[in-house]
Amino acid sequence: MSILKLENVGYSYNGSKTKVLNNINFDFEKGRVYAITGKSGAGKTTLLSLLSGLASPTEGSIVFSDVNIKKTDRYQYRSRDVGVVFQSFNLLPHLTALENVVLSMDVSGKKIKNKKEHALALLNKVELDEDKAKRRILKLSGGEQQRVAIARALSYNPDIILADEPTGNLDLNTQEEVINIFKRLADEEEKCVILVTHSPEVAGMVDEIYQLAPIKG
Repeated sequence: MSILKLENVGYSYNGSKTKVLNNINFDFEKGRVYAITGKSGAGKTTLLSLLSGLASPTEGSIVFSDVNIKKTDRYQYRSRDVGVVFQSFNLLPHLTALENVVLSMDVSGKKIKNKKEHALALLNKVELDEDKAKRRILKLSGGEQQRVAIARALSYNPDIILADEPTGNLDLNTQEEVINIFKRLADEEEKCVILVTHSPEVAGMVDEIYQLAPIKG
């Protein structure tokens, strides 16, 4: 059963007649990992913005748990139902890994007992021990920073994880390790994981691929 649907979704920027996306119909289920692929200009980043609730489609609907997200509390959707992982990590460099995850819990507003203990458990889940959890972000490798970003996205237990080119800055070995973390989250915790990627290797590791094509003018 789908947790997230795109129904005839189209998008064009304000004042523009040129569509970035047109008539997109995708279904996403819990417990599966998806890849959204396509050439530059196909609208991958725009689609991610729509899925995360940062933008609204100009045509069609995005439906989360059978409700059009236009009719929901968009802030709650973004801060509780969807976790986002960025290619550039978007972590606060002056904080430790642990502090970054705890801060995300604070922002979500969810009541979580013993946030520090919960954050350590999440970091352990993405294969970072307590020593690394207490290091400042700039003292961690790129792969370790991406693991922190995943733990942060999990901090308020969202149903959906969105990741924008999550392996774009990583070597092939680390790339595989990170994708395997996403796969475990889908298999063991029933997360719906949606990756935007240009990497054929990443696309080859997921359950289903959706390809976007640039709209011909």
